[in-house]
Amino acid sequence: MNRYSQERFDVLVVGGGPAGIAAAVSAAKSGARVGIVDENPGLGGQIWRGEGSGAHSSEASSWLNQVKATSVITLYGKRVFHHPEPGVLLAEGVDDVCELGYRTLILATGARERFLPFPGWTLPNVTGAGGLQALVKSGLPISGKRVVVTGSGPLLLAVAAYLHKHGAEISLICEQTSWTHLARFAITLLNQPGKLAQGFRIKKDIAGVPFVANSWPLAAHGKSVLEAVTISRAGKREVVKCDYLACGFHLVPNIELPVLMGCQTRCGYVQVDDLQQTTIKSVFCAGEPTGIGGVDLALVEGQIAGLAAIGQGPEARTLFHKREKLRLFAHALEDSFCLRSELRSLPASDTLVCRCEDVPYSRLREHTCWRSAKLHARCGMGPCQGRICGPATQFLFKWNPDSVRPPVFPARVEHLAVIPAPQQSTPAVTGGLQ
Repeated sequence: MNRYSQERFDVLVVGGGPAGIAAAVSAAKSGARVGIVDENPGLGGQIWRGEGSGAHSSEASSWLNQVKATSVITLYGKRVFHHPEPGVLLAEGVDDVCELGYRTLILATGARERFLPFPGWTLPNVTGAGGLQALVKSGLPISGKRVVVTGSGPLLLAVAAYLHKHGAEISLICEQTSWTHLARFAITLLNQPGKLAQGFRIKKDIAGVPFVANSWPLAAHGKSVLEAVTISRAGKREVVKCDYLACGFHLVPNIELPVLMGCQTRCGYVQVDDLQQTTIKSVFCAGEPTGIGGVDLALVEGQIAGLAAIGQGPEARTLFHKREKLRLFAHALEDSFCLRSELRSLPASDTLVCRCEDVPYSRLREHTCWRSAKLHARCGMGPCQGRICGPATQFLFKWNPDSVRPPVFPARVEHLAVIPAPQQSTPAVTGGLQ
């Protein structure tokens, strides 16, 4: 039987990654009724999934223990899919729907990998870089397997180090950006001692693993499963045999829920003020949706949002200087790992761009905007709702999605059927903050 339940919070946090955890812990200090909802079976998000990751494992444990020490109510395995009215979100579990009421909302929805289509990218064992890491954390045996890691961004090195630690044979790490951009990025790390130390640890972990810049995948090969990949290595084609190709072209912010709620965006990120408040009063946003900046920036932004949400603006302002310093790192990330124009020529005419609806590159070239491609070719109409092909077409054709419509994630019809009709007026919270 499908159940319908209700919960009411003074402060509700959507997303259980570092930003969401920091926000919830900070808000709970006031004694407010704080809830945190996440679709995963536990807190940590992608970066702290399972056992934690390398240099951040002790930090992850510290923050997770802080959550346990507070009165924060954790709602696991529930995905927020709709915003029917102000002060209310709907979340779907395995066999239930929960109505989440709030006075103040903090969105910490994180980011996902960007995928770019190339011939063979839909072959089994071609995965996202972070996706393969997540599979290994969930129990996928990787020992002795040959892995090529390719794409762009620091995540590639972290993934390679993790896989190498678990017995994988890392054949090659391919970074699409240039050595010049990498050198500039390395210089910025001199002002970030923590990041620099982390970089040295990762470099030590992957000592002896070949790393090349100005390189990217051209095609993946195999009859029924991946067998090899053709790499453009500094302008020359090279075929590398492998069992897995872990490929991710940096990150894309998850801004669908903020956009659905009406939050304004700027340059693809949620627009926030100094206290992390969005253009909607009482709705805050922290972490990657406001700018890709890594776990340290996400933690600081989460703390600021959590304190501001309970009216502790002066205390939140003490963190501004630290946030600004970390934002310099975020700007360096964006500048150093911007995608080069050559990658727009990766797809062949028959390369699928929308995997859900089997839409090839040739059909998309006929259109001039996302809306046209969606209406006539069904691009973005599948289960992922454009989360994979949307960012790909943004890069390939410079298209922008026109809107986000509910449900923000696919929801089961029987769950939608148990949702009661909206009432005229219902107080969001009883008790708590005044």
